[in-house]
Amino acid sequence: MSCAACALKIERGLAAVPGVRQASVNFATRTATLECDEGTTSQVLAQAVERLGYHAIMPREGDDPRAAMVAAREAEGRDLKSRMIVGILLAAPVVAIAMTHGSVAWLHGAWTEWVQAVLGTAAMAVCGWPFIVRAWRQATVGTTSMDTLVALGSGVAWLWSMLILLVPSIADMVRDAGAAEAHGAPVQFEAAASIVVLVTLGKWLEWRATRSASHAIESLVDLAPPRAVVLRGGTECEISATEVAVGDLVVIRPGSRVPVDGTIESGRSSVDESMLTGEPMPVDKAPGDRVLGGTVNGSGALRMIAQQVGRATVLAQVVRAVEDAQGSKAPIARLADRVSARFVPAVLAIAVLTAAAWLLLGPAEDRVARAIVAMVSTLIIACPCAMGLATPAAIMAGTAAAARRGILVKGGAALEALACTTTIVLDKTGTITEGRPRVSSVTAFAGSTEREVLSAAASIERSSEHPLARAIVTAADERGILLKPATDVVAHSGQGVEGVVGGQRVRVGTPAWLTATGLAVPAHDDDASTIALVAAGDRVLGSIQLRDASRSGSAAAVAALRALGIEPVMLTGDRAAPARAIAAEVGIDRVIAGVLPHDKAGTIIALQRGGARVAMVGDGINDAPALAQAEVGIAMGCGAAIALEAADITLMRGDLAALPVAVRAARRTLRTIKQNLWWAFGYNALMIPVAAGALWPWTGWMLPPMLASAAMALSSVSVVLNSLRLLRRER
Repeated sequence: MSCAACALKIERGLAAVPGVRQASVNFATRTATLECDEGTTSQVLAQAVERLGYHAIMPREGDDPRAAMVAAREAEGRDLKSRMIVGILLAAPVVAIAMTHGSVAWLHGAWTEWVQAVLGTAAMAVCGWPFIVRAWRQATVGTTSMDTLVALGSGVAWLWSMLILLVPSIADMVRDAGAAEAHGAPVQFEAAASIVVLVTLGKWLEWRATRSASHAIESLVDLAPPRAVVLRGGTECEISATEVAVGDLVVIRPGSRVPVDGTIESGRSSVDESMLTGEPMPVDKAPGDRVLGGTVNGSGALRMIAQQVGRATVLAQVVRAVEDAQGSKAPIARLADRVSARFVPAVLAIAVLTAAAWLLLGPAEDRVARAIVAMVSTLIIACPCAMGLATPAAIMAGTAAAARRGILVKGGAALEALACTTTIVLDKTGTITEGRPRVSSVTAFAGSTEREVLSAAASIERSSEHPLARAIVTAADERGILLKPATDVVAHSGQGVEGVVGGQRVRVGTPAWLTATGLAVPAHDDDASTIALVAAGDRVLGSIQLRDASRSGSAAAVAALRALGIEPVMLTGDRAAPARAIAAEVGIDRVIAGVLPHDKAGTIIALQRGGARVAMVGDGINDAPALAQAEVGIAMGCGAAIALEAADITLMRGDLAALPVAVRAARRTLRTIKQNLWWAFGYNALMIPVAAGALWPWTGWMLPPMLASAAMALSSVSVVLNSLRLLRRER
């Protein structure tokens, strides 16, 4: 595939196949992504591709499609390289002879024209034949592409030169017109040969550049180790990682990669998860903790129960998501598609008009030769392959770069939407905060101490699984408080818990509940905390204030968003007072509190109607509708599966530190796409008139076809190299 116009026509051709609902073609990856009905066979799709003039890669039954694509890509590179080398060896003497213009005596004579004809024809056969074949196939189904322009440009130069040599009357006509100089007839075999050789060189350089971006996926795939050690029948045995089954006990030795996802059964170690989350520091792991396939174990030995294997692992999902994103299109790509779809026919018309203008208005002594040079140069310089690569090359590099930083992007549209975001709505619990309450302070009333308050409360709460109970017990453990045995413990849903500790009835619960039991409850003015009062007998010992603490990186992330010109908004179902307290802590001014889960999407709609381009960040099931409603939904990697499914972008690290990094990456990608498109459009707009001979009346200079082909090839390579800069940016 060579230009956006051709991609659009291939998409339309594939979409016309019965059973195909949607088709998308990506130049950079050389892939077509199809949504098909059941029963649509790959053979039917392959035949449709062949009819459009292209070759379809069909993996054999049981083969890995990705491996087949890599093998085909490498074979393409080898073919391009060999054709390029042979073509250069054949074309170099032709160009050398032509460029001497008769100044080297021993290269002057009729025989040199036949040497140029033989070598030039051989170069056309080696490098030009693939373009001619594809152009012919496309012409038979009514399509055109870059191949059409290359085949026409080189073919016209070659045919004209052969006519000069083989038909004496045409040669005489050219001489009578003054186009034949002292060194011989104006054959242009060097133009025909150099065009196809330089375009082949450009295709090879383009192949090398796009392969660098493709390696991003392959490096992710390579993270998964090929072998795994499992315990079966009490004996360790090494098997293929693809044979690991759910429930297997997997042994992870120090320094080895984790083969599948699972939960640690025994052992402690630190695990390097940077390849998936972007977090540089190893994470401590203990029994019960989750570990992911592809991560690297530290110095401790671990035994893990396999839970997700094969295509169900997080690593496999990341690879699929990156592949899908690189095969997708950003909305801005439609501009290139629309322009390129009309570009090739327009160039053909311009080339014909250019030739006609030179034949009518050019200098009488060489108007025919100049008409051919202008037409050939116009056909070659206008090849719109740079337009076709402008968007997919940048998306390919941008999504791969984001994946390296622990940011999983589902498509080019998500990158573009995030780059244009003006407001980011942040869920509070589990997104800005850690999602688990902690004891922020303890207040002892007259006649008691903080340790007595915590001891009584934790002794009652230690048998409960409620988040507030666990927070109280943790606070007591951190302070080294010994707990006493509790009996007759009874939980009152939504109110508190009571039991007997040391012969006294102890109650821990809400102020309203203790007031209802007849106790005198002191007034409190902390509306931002959850208050748990502690009473022993008929006396209130004190109160415990609990808060859901903000994540360590939330404040810095919010500040970074503000610096990027984005307004952060907190959206939560929590009460206004605690929500505003957390918001003030992290630097958020606008808080929308008390919103029920089913109303969150409505809040997003209201912001959008106010002119905001909204990104929503959440981690829970109740955030899924809002994530889907926003221009771009962003899920925390530690969140609920439905939230991850509804989101367009996932922050694998599980905190907000990656959010401003994602915004910057999206903006850099969109900026690169615009740079590529400006270069591609501007290049063609500037160079087509030059190739047509617009400078000749003032300078007497015309663009030779050889330079036109070199400039066209370098245009495509420059677009790809500009996109690859995204892979080198680390922040």
